[in-house]
Amino acid sequence: MLGRADNVDNQSLRGFLRMVETNYPDELVRIREPVNPRFDMTALVFELERSGKNPVVLLESVAGYDMPVVTNVAANRRLLAACLGVDVRDLPTAFRERCQKYIPCELVAEAAWNEVVIEGNDVDLNKLPIPLQFSVDGAPYITAGQISARDPVSGVDTTGFHRLMLKGKNRLGVSLHSRRRMFEFHRRAEERGKSLPAVITIGTHPLHYMGSMVYAYPPNVRKFEIIGGLFGEPYRLARCGIEDLEVPAGAEIIIEGEILAGVREPEGPFGEFTGYASYRSTQNVFVAHRIRMCGDAMYHAVTSGMSKDHILVSCITREGEILNALRRNLPNVRNVHVPHTTCGAFVAFISMKKTADGEPQMAIMATLGTELYTKYVIVVDDDVDIFDLNDVMWAVATRVRAEKDIFFIPGAKAAILDPTSDPENFTVTKMGVDATRPAGRDFAERLVISDEQRARARSILEAAGVKL
Repeated sequence: MLGRADNVDNQSLRGFLRMVETNYPDELVRIREPVNPRFDMTALVFELERSGKNPVVLLESVAGYDMPVVTNVAANRRLLAACLGVDVRDLPTAFRERCQKYIPCELVAEAAWNEVVIEGNDVDLNKLPIPLQFSVDGAPYITAGQISARDPVSGVDTTGFHRLMLKGKNRLGVSLHSRRRMFEFHRRAEERGKSLPAVITIGTHPLHYMGSMVYAYPPNVRKFEIIGGLFGEPYRLARCGIEDLEVPAGAEIIIEGEILAGVREPEGPFGEFTGYASYRSTQNVFVAHRIRMCGDAMYHAVTSGMSKDHILVSCITREGEILNALRRNLPNVRNVHVPHTTCGAFVAFISMKKTADGEPQMAIMATLGTELYTKYVIVVDDDVDIFDLNDVMWAVATRVRAEKDIFFIPGAKAAILDPTSDPENFTVTKMGVDATRPAGRDFAERLVISDEQRARARSILEAAGVKL
């Protein structure tokens, strides 16, 4: 089912699936029973999550379509850490370090997606197994589509996720709600009275997703060079048929077209990462001119809503981005965690070896200034496990004096998709919490169980048949 077994590109989605199948077979679930593209895929992923499991899911039979679907690709920290060859706890630090090592791309002549070419009146996006994920969604959505385009002014390209609503056989509604580079590229093209040539790429390696979500980098650097840094080698790209735009050579499917100038149409609602239906949109429109794909292409869908498939990569990239910013002035910061349960965006936990009072406040301000989406920051001492919500809440409960350790920043810029933000100017009141012990004086002593004692207890329990 994975195809081309003897020649799988390690930078491709197939390369990732092969790695999982070989090294982590329990983390790949094949569904052979036909599934309905309306709601079944979403329900399957959420039921797996409720049982504490986050495997990659390969749906071999989708009713009404000949193409298999892979989903839940980026829902598992263990697998994402394996992509970088590091321990799970080291994932934010490894991401932070590697995404700063920009590696020039390699342009190749042959691309996996050039085996089938569909153009003109034959273009029909309805033939792709695009799922309808929630009953509130305005239509089926391409959720794993990465849009690539080039800045009309500088000529530097970018790539990133943007939701894509199926509106017709060659028409997609687009929201550029992050209002970052792609939004600006389209604005500049529109100022010149031109549409923005763009390519939608479907089915790439999880490291592509991680690298595409880096926001703090020099304007002359390509996102593809950041992705190469994560791979530790040049990212292989190939030119497609619109404006010679370059996209990953190992992708499953690409859709060539343009984001129209001067055209706005209703887009949404869509089940967003907040766990709510989102009606907010920039209401842009993409028109497809050509589809290219592998001969045995797999469709890739990201399960939307609050699934880990939708949120986990953004957790890790935000952890790395914030860690980058903090380490510049606070080398005593140990780690950063953005929990999936806080929508992968809105809350950040920071661990530091505090040397003086005031440092937690510095960390909070730097975090809020780095990440637009983050609105609550909790700083704890390095004896607290920031990957354990119980431990963080214990620190808040026992080390915070509200009148001196909690402060507010009213009128701060927030995410357009944050349902608490002002609908006119998208601002909120942000909050910092200093949950560290006071510096320079004795504080209550924490009860601890040594690693040796824990290991002995585990061995006793395992001998008694208790699975841990």
